Amino acid sequence: MGNGTYFYFMLFENLGCIKYVFFSLGVIFYCVIIYFNVLIILAVFLERTLHQPMYILISCLSINSVYGTTGFFPRLLTDLLYDTHRISYEACLIQSFVIYSYAAYELTILMLMAFDRFVAINKPLHYNNIITTRFLTLLIVIAWLYPMIFVGFGSLLTARLKMCDNKLFKVYCHNYEIVKLSCVNHNINNIYGLIVTFTTIFIPLSFIEFGGSYVKILVICQRSSKEFRSKAYQTCIPHIVILLNFSVALFCELTLSRFVNGEIPIELAVILSLEFIVIPPFVNPIVYGLNFPGIRKKIRHLIKASK
Repeated sequence: MGNGTYFYFMLFENLGCIKYVFFSLGVIFYCVIIYFNVLIILAVFLERTLHQPMYILISCLSINSVYGTTGFFPRLLTDLLYDTHRISYEACLIQSFVIYSYAAYELTILMLMAFDRFVAINKPLHYNNIITTRFLTLLIVIAWLYPMIFVGFGSLLTARLKMCDNKLFKVYCHNYEIVKLSCVNHNINNIYGLIVTFTTIFIPLSFIEFGGSYVKILVICQRSSKEFRSKAYQTCIPHIVILLNFSVALFCELTLSRFVNGEIPIELAVILSLEFIVIPPFVNPIVYGLNFPGIRKKIRHLIKASK
């Protein structure tokens, strides 16, 4: 099989009329995700009082949610609506890059948010001198370029492989599944995949959990006054909820990718594989919109203005 042909998504076969139910649910989910995340972005962009590092990073998280879901939902809805469930080799690699980079961006942004909260709580008097606009911009640029380079190079390694099969048992293009369809030696891809997983997932998670963030914040809070603890928890708990939500969803996807097709029920496999793409973009704006008064107030104003 040449690399200029197509892949076929086998899980869409024989869905029958229930595919229209899935299509309707997909449209609703996608519209809700885009709507609420765009509200968060506009709230931060339009309200000058929200032009602070924490809120800017929250808006970056929403931008990433729009980016990731846009790389997934339109293709999914097309496959549910039509009888031909095929995608070109090039388009499949692009979708795989978007979804993988979305996951990596999410973790690097969460790492920056953890660092921001650590500095704000540990060194409040020096916060404005440390987290300057220039420094924050540099961190955000690195947080976007770092996964792009690592994930992009992995996609290039996959593009060089010759495929011997074209059946994907996924509802989206998954780089590891594509590599397994190759009929040439792909040990380099496997080794590089482990490197990417370590550098874009485990390093950010380790930093967030132990290196400079929430564990130390909790220790600091225990030594501080009740009022200080209350304010610290108010800003940190939403971040921790978002982090746990995404970590569990990503763990399900990483674990699932190591199973052989048929080892677990297809329905469960689909649900677990979609968690990290669907749930975090849906939950993030709700958590931040409800827990931060500044964002909540501006969102109400935008909704009223739209009416």
